[in-house]
Amino acid sequence: PPLCFLNRSFNAHLRLFLVDPLSKHRCTMADESKTSSLEEKCVNTVRILSADQVQAANSGHPGAPMGCAPMAHLLWGSVMNYDPSKPRWANRDRFVLSNGHSCALLYSMLHLTGYDLTLDDLKAFRQLGSRTPGHPENHLTAGVEVSTGPLGQGITNAVGLAIAQSHLAAEYNEDGFSVSDNFTYVICGDGCLQEGISGEASSLAGHLGLGKLVVLYDDNLITIDGSTNLSFTEDVLKRYEAYGWHTQTVSDGNAAAGGLAAAVAAARAV
Repeated sequence: PPLCFLNRSFNAHLRLFLVDPLSKHRCTMADESKTSSLEEKCVNTVRILSADQVQAANSGHPGAPMGCAPMAHLLWGSVMNYDPSKPRWANRDRFVLSNGHSCALLYSMLHLTGYDLTLDDLKAFRQLGSRTPGHPENHLTAGVEVSTGPLGQGITNAVGLAIAQSHLAAEYNEDGFSVSDNFTYVICGDGCLQEGISGEASSLAGHLGLGKLVVLYDDNLITIDGSTNLSFTEDVLKRYEAYGWHTQTVSDGNAAAGGLAAAVAAARAV
């Protein structure tokens, strides 16, 4: 099956999901009206927790973590299969933060979901010798799958992870017994998709039809130099369709229960 590429517009504030370490990181929501208000408080807490790390360090990037927080909540709180007590479990879902400069968000999610990352670690963000460096390092922090610094590197590594999963499944899965069936999820931004390396890897991924790779593209129309109108006006979704990817757009993340959650569910079903 083809891959899936999700795009969200600049004005979308995507819906969030509660993260409850005591219920295996999945949430059952009985009262949607009450939950909506609670979810909003939770996602805002994650945003502020991420921004506080940057503020305490007087260094880093608060905008991307705040904008991507609802996407991270959806993945970590309702979609992904993982065990923080066994971060190297072979069949875990992989999460790759391709725009590694927004790593305060990843550290917040690892802390909140029960990984070995304390509040003191978050307070030491970007400090010498800390476990919360300015870009994620997979050899340093439990739960970080890929070291992401140069833009485009993360999504490219994610293609490699998906290739490895597909090969493992082809070699060892049998009817009724799946050794490997994990997904790889990516959050990336405009900068990642401007890089040539991401296009090359994405083209290969489309050719191979890596159906367990899902990319969420934070199309926020901004780069370090200013608006993307200055340098990046191509139709990214059409490019990925040409690569052979299944694409969707989440245009209104403010919708109560639809939008992003429905798009991710559709991506998993492709």
